Amino acid sequence: MISKEIDRVEIPVAIISAIYPVAEQVGASRIVKAVSIPHPCGDPNLPADIDARNRREIMETALKAIQSQVERPTLFYPDIAVSG
Repeated sequence: MISKEIDRVEIPVAIISAIYPVAEQVGASRIVKAVSIPHPCGDPNLPADIDARNRREIMETALKAIQSQVERPTLFYPDIAVSG
C-alpha cells in the first residue's frame, strides 16, 4: 500500500477508505472511514447541502488524522449526517 511507503519516509498520510478493515490489515497508519466504495467522500443521494457538509467533514477528519501521532493503524471517524 502506497500510504505505508509515504509514511515510512516520515511524510504523514491518511487514507480514506470504505473498506477500512483491509487498510488496517495491510498496516496503513491513519485511516479515515469513508461513506461507501463507489462514493468514498460523499453520497449523491443526499441533498447537496448535506452532502457538501459530509464531504467537508471527511476531509477535515483526514487533516486531523495527518496531524495526529499514531503508533499503529488508527481509524478516524468523521461525524457525518446519514440522511436529510
